[in-house]
Amino acid sequence: MTRAHEEEVLARIAKGLVYTESEAAFQAPRRRTEQIFAYNHTPPGETDKRRSLLVEIFGSVGERTVLLPPFHAGFGSNVYIGDDFFGNVNLTFVDDVDIRIGDGVMIAPSVTLTTTGHPVHPDRRADFGRFSEPIVIEDKVWIGSNAVVLPGVRIGYGSVIGAGSVVSRDIPPMTVAVGTPCRPVRAITERDLTTRTAGD
Repeated sequence: MTRAHEEEVLARIAKGLVYTESEAAFQAPRRRTEQIFAYNHTPPGETDKRRSLLVEIFGSVGERTVLLPPFHAGFGSNVYIGDDFFGNVNLTFVDDVDIRIGDGVMIAPSVTLTTTGHPVHPDRRADFGRFSEPIVIEDKVWIGSNAVVLPGVRIGYGSVIGAGSVVSRDIPPMTVAVGTPCRPVRAITERDLTTRTAGD
């Protein structure tokens, strides 16, 4: 494959158009499968080794990151994580294109962040035909267990995604959103500062 052809494929990917496994094969060196395997098999006490592996795996990773193994990623190198991140077990990044996560984000067990989907017509899924759109999770978001975030979604600052939700559209800042499909149900307000406190 020529450099010009690679650039043409990358341009199609950037526009969210369909591309195939063979066309995208030149990106294989960006996959961090060996490092992800090593991370998932590193003893809990080896915090320095875990940190160095995360730096190798991700496009960038902030300070005070906690990511409980196992986790999974198609590439790893297309994930960008801010400071004070907490990711619980079985977090899956389908990162054929960028997943950008802000500061102070918390993600519960068995969440999937997928930038990639597949065409509806079976003929267009030949050679694993797919399309990809980036995901953005802004600062201080909390995503509940078993949620799925789909391609092209932005979750706004401070929002909460309920457990089991399928997020197919953007979620505005400071919103509680739940369901399949995930929809905003209410704003997060000052009143929420007093919930679950002594005397409630």
